[in-house]
Amino acid sequence: MPDSMGDQKTLYVAVCAAGPASEVGTLVGLAQDRGWTVQVMATPAAVSFIDIQALEKQTGRPVRSQHRTPGDPRSPKADAIIIAPATFNTINKLANGIADNYVLDVVNEAIGLRVPTVILPFINSAYANRSPFRESVKRLNTEHASVLIGPDSFVPHEQGSGSCIAKDFPWLLALRQAEMRSSEGDFKE
Repeated sequence: MPDSMGDQKTLYVAVCAAGPASEVGTLVGLAQDRGWTVQVMATPAAVSFIDIQALEKQTGRPVRSQHRTPGDPRSPKADAIIIAPATFNTINKLANGIADNYVLDVVNEAIGLRVPTVILPFINSAYANRSPFRESVKRLNTEHASVLIGPDSFVPHEQGSGSCIAKDFPWLLALRQAEMRSSEGDFKE
């Protein structure tokens, strides 16, 4: 976590198209209250799930969903990344090095650079039971990305019940994990 002496760190918040996405401003507010500068990124599918204008007003920064054009200012360097809510599709693509959208491109590179990365899924139990998904979680954890899935983090919901539990999405858990990971320093082996 940034210290109170003005040492602001930058948190990238990557949003995917899943139930809690419309409430990502909650995570942004929590992070800002704890001293983070926040840069929001959205997958192409997530753009219609979020209020871009409200998030841009909240962060003072443009929400990124595609690469900047030459001459546009760069985003500040990420000190940590949270992907929340993370979808089945994004997790599997990320674990396999697929970078077919802006979010995946940025996060794939960041994992390679050992930027602390926390992935908070929002998936149902049918997706979680798939062996490709389980392998993707293992692969990402091996690469020092923290996938928060299981009894002490996010428990996959039953098919068709996501809207009932979206309001209880553990945004603060992801932020605490990102703060812990970023305070650990260099992950290079």
